[in-house]
Amino acid sequence: MSTKEQLIIFDTTLRDGEQSPGASMTRDEKIRIARQLEKLGVNVIEAGFAAASPGDFEAIQTIAKTIKTSTVCSLARANANDVRRAGEAITPAQSGRIHTFIATSPIHMEKKLRMAPDQVVEQAIMAVKLAREYTGDVEFSAEDAVRSDMDFLVRIFSEVIKAGAKTINVPDTVGYSIPALWGERMRQLIEQVPGSDKVIWSTHCHNDLGMAVANSLAAVMNGARQVECTINGLGERAGNASLEEIVMAVRTRKDIFPVETRIDATQIVPTSKLVSSITGYPVQPNKAIVGANAFAHESGIHQDGVLKHRETYEIMRAEDVGWNANKLVLGKLSGRNAFRTRLKDLGIELDDNALNEAFARFKDLADKKSEIFDEDLQALVSDMEPSEVQETYQLDTLEVQSKTGSRPHAKLSLRVKGETVQAEAEGSGPVDAAFKAIENIAQSGTDLLLYSVNAITSGTDSQGEVTVRLEHAGRVINGNGADTDIVVASVKAYLNALNLLASGKLRINPQEGDHV
Repeated sequence: MSTKEQLIIFDTTLRDGEQSPGASMTRDEKIRIARQLEKLGVNVIEAGFAAASPGDFEAIQTIAKTIKTSTVCSLARANANDVRRAGEAITPAQSGRIHTFIATSPIHMEKKLRMAPDQVVEQAIMAVKLAREYTGDVEFSAEDAVRSDMDFLVRIFSEVIKAGAKTINVPDTVGYSIPALWGERMRQLIEQVPGSDKVIWSTHCHNDLGMAVANSLAAVMNGARQVECTINGLGERAGNASLEEIVMAVRTRKDIFPVETRIDATQIVPTSKLVSSITGYPVQPNKAIVGANAFAHESGIHQDGVLKHRETYEIMRAEDVGWNANKLVLGKLSGRNAFRTRLKDLGIELDDNALNEAFARFKDLADKKSEIFDEDLQALVSDMEPSEVQETYQLDTLEVQSKTGSRPHAKLSLRVKGETVQAEAEGSGPVDAAFKAIENIAQSGTDLLLYSVNAITSGTDSQGEVTVRLEHAGRVINGNGADTDIVVASVKAYLNALNLLASGKLRINPQEGDHV
């Protein structure tokens, strides 16, 4: 039996990660990610901020009904409305948590909350007591703890523990600290707060100075037993501590860390790819653990060493985190049941109509590709319009001409609300020409903020996955498209964004500046 303590992995990809510009997800996408996080083995899934919008509330409630082995959590500011909405959202969960927070730094209390310290303490106590009416699992966070007075932190934490909080989270909200100081702050709080032995101590670090993971691990070394993190380090500004880096650091350096996690590490890479696909945030090639080059060796000296003995230059095995374990042996002769079963293994469950459409797309793809991977299936499903979004614009035909010395030209036909409309345009490249042709029809008034292309798998027959980020009247929306033809994928992504815009399925980042 292991003598190590359990490190609770609290994943906030669906809440804090969604605050990345353009990373807002549909309900169905959130459910897919939640299922994969459950498969990964995270202890707590922070599914969203229930009071932010009816859509967020519904997504959290649906996830609460769906997830069985992870705790489902909703964030709530320390006010009655937020806490009640969070409590109602998590009610269906087999294991539910309310995570309530209030700012504790002098600058936040004075400039943002416009509250005296005594009022902040009273509000925190009220929120925790109210949350306890819905669940015994209540977490309290002191927003901007990194710039908060230590004596005030001791005071407010001791009071919320008395009120019934079971987890105390210490956030570096602005990514300001460094490991030595952050570890020391955690140690001092645990030593000084009355009742500290009755709660789980947690840390939530942002990456503004590139030290979120290091700070989180320093907190663990000094008594924290929960780390709040996201897949791929997703999050606003420079992001959050990366789940994959926290987990593999603890696992790889068992000689140092007195903790272990229940994470199934072989699901790390599939989870990373799913989140990247849905949010449109590509993973940099040299990203630790999940980057395409994380286990690549270019140097001749390194290659020679690895060939002779892997551990000369590798401290982890690629297959341990899910690399090279995602090949799907299905082809155009594969049956519907095998296809459905593999989708279910990936956490994707479709009704009969959607399954028929997905299976038809799979057959088309199998005619174009010699090998089909799990990433192809994830992209295939992502490329299907969510059921709640009406397709105002549908691609009928596309013709592109591009040759050296001539200006690229695109001609396309769209079905717009059932009517066929044609347009053509020139551009600096075939994609630019296609987008301009679309705009000749749509006249959307949007600005293109991001155009990103990624190969879903290796090989020249790989599908290209395109993310288009548009801005309209201060709001940001992502569109995604995938195809073995990169221009077609680009058009699909642009039309996907326009359809989301036309349906009104876009929103400002949910917390409007309030965050942990």
